[in-house]
Amino acid sequence: MSILDTLMISPWVTILVVGTGAILSLCIYRIIFHPLSHISGPLLPKTTSLWLYYHSYIGDEATVINQLHKKYGPLVRIAPNEVDINDADAISQIYVLRGGFPKAPCYANFDMGEHQTIFSTLDSDYRSPRAKAVMPLFSTKNIRENEAALYGCVDRMVNRTLDEAKTGQPVNILNLTRSLALDAVTTHLFGENYNGISEKGNELSASAFVDAFVSVGRLFYMPKIIFIWLEWFVEKVVPDVNTKESMEKVDRYVDNLVERTKEKARNYPGRLLDIGVTHAEVKVQCKDLMFAGTDSTGANLARICQELSRNTQMYRQKSFSMRIMLTLSNRYRRLRAEILSNSTSVSGRVDIQALPYLSGVVKEGLRISMANPTRLPRLVPSSGWTFKDITISPGSIVGCSAYELHFNPIVFPDPETFRPERWLEGSVTPEMLKHSFGFGAGSRACIARNLATTELYMATEKLAESGVLLGARPCQDKIEIYEWFNSSVKQEKIELVWEQGTS
Repeated sequence: MSILDTLMISPWVTILVVGTGAILSLCIYRIIFHPLSHISGPLLPKTTSLWLYYHSYIGDEATVINQLHKKYGPLVRIAPNEVDINDADAISQIYVLRGGFPKAPCYANFDMGEHQTIFSTLDSDYRSPRAKAVMPLFSTKNIRENEAALYGCVDRMVNRTLDEAKTGQPVNILNLTRSLALDAVTTHLFGENYNGISEKGNELSASAFVDAFVSVGRLFYMPKIIFIWLEWFVEKVVPDVNTKESMEKVDRYVDNLVERTKEKARNYPGRLLDIGVTHAEVKVQCKDLMFAGTDSTGANLARICQELSRNTQMYRQKSFSMRIMLTLSNRYRRLRAEILSNSTSVSGRVDIQALPYLSGVVKEGLRISMANPTRLPRLVPSSGWTFKDITISPGSIVGCSAYELHFNPIVFPDPETFRPERWLEGSVTPEMLKHSFGFGAGSRACIARNLATTELYMATEKLAESGVLLGARPCQDKIEIYEWFNSSVKQEKIELVWEQGTS
């Protein structure tokens, strides 16, 4: 019997042979003939996006891609149609010039239900009036005018930290910094404090709500239709009671806020209502802001607290040389001395963002915390793109990541070490500034970066001034994260413990 006869008799054999041939043909095309075939990378990512989906889901995407760059160079093909770039010279072209490249389609996975958000939308005509309406709230002038209310949030966080330190039990500083971040963003933008700091218990009531949106990052690159079905499956098959209760509480808060807000009101929901945005969408935009404002800033500040606490106790580690031990153990005290000197200066108090060591601590915290470690993917326009003599075809997805830029050992020697001194005058290089990517870049950079930066300065200032971290030490030697679009701290804890009599 001939092969043709066999195929005619068994349709399943025909399907198998044809299917196998189609898959092999597609793989050969993607490896040899695809417009990105000249970009180096391992064989599997060249043939299928499943490799990227897998590493994104398990949370080691940034680390794995970093290893690929060490092997293949500054441009690596990580999916059939996607290229990761670790060259900071690409930032201006991808994100800044003429508004930057459009966001990749996968950002739509961050839509909330049927509503796009200012962050997730791919449509500039949709985003522009909404961003324009609320942008004044993020101006330096507006933030300065609300300093007293923001400091009030910070003071409450410091006082609660002092109270919890006295218990002698480990304190989850991540919970407290998240609470502060949520209180600050709601106080400043909504005019109505969520009062997370005042909540009793070991977890902010909005944390499960925030974590639910963080976990969306596991599926970030999935096609929209697959993402929707997976999200539905997880929600129906493995429902989480804590997440449901947390979302319901956030919904009640936002519902009450928006329903009481009138058009012409100068807060965030009022400005959106004033341009004709529906109440339903305004509620979505407010929740999106609460998530973003809580997660990233809370993670950044918690990491700063952990590093400063580590440094107050570093002299205990016998493996360090005396010179290094003294340098590390004095960092928190050096910061505190600068803050106290400024607050008592007879010649007038200097703006805290002009204080050199405080600035170094905040900038180093933003560099090392990895609140958003992975790529910010963009779509190459129809004209195509040539970067340093390498042509990348229209419709390809390209991007840079904070992980690659912030942990570049040539730009930041000993990159995994928290070292504020590298940001002091005389040490800062143009390359360091070019590689700073904590808030993204260009017109689609983080809309709240001014507010987030101010929060970090204020909180770090007051944590130093109060002396609350004296005697504290971290419970974890290393903070491990899931490297999703918004990183997630494993076990959702960054704990400090205070020796009795020192808090």
